[in-house]
Amino acid sequence: MIRSLRNICLSLVVLLLAACGAPSYKVRVLDTPTQPGLKPTQRPYEVNGTRYQPIPSAEGFVEQGVASWYGKDFHGRKTSNGEVYDMHAMTAAHKTLPMNVYLKVTHLDSGRSAVVRINDRGPFVKSRIIDLSYAAANELGVVGPGTAPVRIEALGYREDQRGDAEPHYRQPVSYDTGAFMVQVGAFTVRENAYRLAEKLKGQFGGSAVAEGWVDGQKFYRVRVGVYPSMALAADALQQIEGIGYSSSFIVAQ
Repeated sequence: MIRSLRNICLSLVVLLLAACGAPSYKVRVLDTPTQPGLKPTQRPYEVNGTRYQPIPSAEGFVEQGVASWYGKDFHGRKTSNGEVYDMHAMTAAHKTLPMNVYLKVTHLDSGRSAVVRINDRGPFVKSRIIDLSYAAANELGVVGPGTAPVRIEALGYREDQRGDAEPHYRQPVSYDTGAFMVQVGAFTVRENAYRLAEKLKGQFGGSAVAEGWVDGQKFYRVRVGVYPSMALAADALQQIEGIGYSSSFIVAQ
């Protein structure tokens, strides 16, 4: 669990941060010369060498996997969006969802569900998709076992309301710039990039090589497929990772 990722993004430095009682994480926020103007919590980052690309919109987002939780050891510390973590509030951490989006979390074994708001990054443990606050974990019956299989569905951003009215959520305003592609790799040697792009072109319905400069070094980024939704791009990403390209991530075309 990363504390104060927002501050890390602003300073663009490498830090070692304690997380959920586990060994320290080596965090690096990445430069994005092709995506200027991103909010700090939307910038890509690496944790112990694994890259994470926050997605621009949660519209239609659904995911199944394992939920865990974190409690008093982090109570009162900063979260990734700059808030102070309150273990008694209905919040959660996710690796790539936009901050402040509300999710419906359903315990797949019991059928119990709860609504949480994303205000942190994590969990950085293989197969886990969400880290719940103590309050949320307690409501779902996750505190005792520690983990549970869940389904998460994005509801959107919560609108202001009065009295006891039923909560209403609006879908996030998307700032997608077009279709999605999956970036498979970045090369400093042009020929290597085009060779890989050609190799993957037929399998994923198209490919492209995007050129860009980072710290004075020219990179050739191999991107494949053209997908009209984040869900389809996520399916393709899973296929691509399955054939050995574990550092791939989704980008807006």
